[in-house]
Amino acid sequence: MAKHLIGNVPICSHKSLSVDYLREHVKNCGLAEKIELVICSPLLRTMQTAVGGFGGESYTGGGGAPPLMVENAGQSERLAISSLNCPPFLAVENCRERLQGGHPCDKRRSIAEYRTIFPAIDFSLEKNDEDVLWVPDVREAHKSVAARGMKFMDWLWTREEKEIAIVTHSVLLQDTLCMYSKECHPTIRHEMSKRYRNCKLRSMILVDRSVIGLGSPSLNYPGNIPVRLDLLGNSM
Repeated sequence: MAKHLIGNVPICSHKSLSVDYLREHVKNCGLAEKIELVICSPLLRTMQTAVGGFGGESYTGGGGAPPLMVENAGQSERLAISSLNCPPFLAVENCRERLQGGHPCDKRRSIAEYRTIFPAIDFSLEKNDEDVLWVPDVREAHKSVAARGMKFMDWLWTREEKEIAIVTHSVLLQDTLCMYSKECHPTIRHEMSKRYRNCKLRSMILVDRSVIGLGSPSLNYPGNIPVRLDLLGNSM
C-alpha cells in the first residue's frame, strides 16, 4: 500500500504558489494518474491544498458534476476546481491538526458550511456538524496526537485503494510516524520522523507483515507438468 503524505499549508495569496508547484510536480511525475483516493484533514487550509494539488482543472460548470471547490473559497482568490478527471476526496477527522485551544485556526468550521465550499468532497465520515474536539485553552498532548494518528493508520488498512494521497499536518505526521516507525532501523525512523515543510510530499510503501505471502495475485502461475498422451492412453 503506497501512501503519499503531504504537510499542510495555510492558504493565502502569497503562499498559494506552493500549491501550484505541488500540482505541477504531481502531474509531471505521473503521480496524478496513480492516485485512487485523496484523504484530507477537515480544516479549510488542508482541503484547499488537497484540491489544488490533486483536483481537476478549472471548473466551467459543464459535465453535470459539482465542483470540488467553489471560486474564492476561504477568500483564497483561487478559481473553482472541477471534480472531473481526478480521484475522489474524503475528509477524515482523525488526521486533522493537533488540537490547540489557543490557536483558533485549528478549529474547523461546520460541515454544513464546508459542503457549500467543497461540494464534491465526501464528508460522510464526519459525525458532528460543529467541531466538538477543539476546546479553548486546552492543548492536545503529543502522545494523544500520536495515538489518534495510529488509529488513523489502522483505519487506512481497511481501505481497498492501494495508492492514497493523504493531505494533513506536520505535527500529526511527525508524532504519528515517530510512533509508527518505532520498530524500524534507527536510520529509517529518523527519516520518517522528519518534520514536513509546507506542501512537502513524501511517498511511503506500507506493508502489513501479518499478510506477507498470503493471497493469490492475478499474475501468479501455479506451474504444471503436462500429462503425456501416450501414458494417459496406456492407463485407460
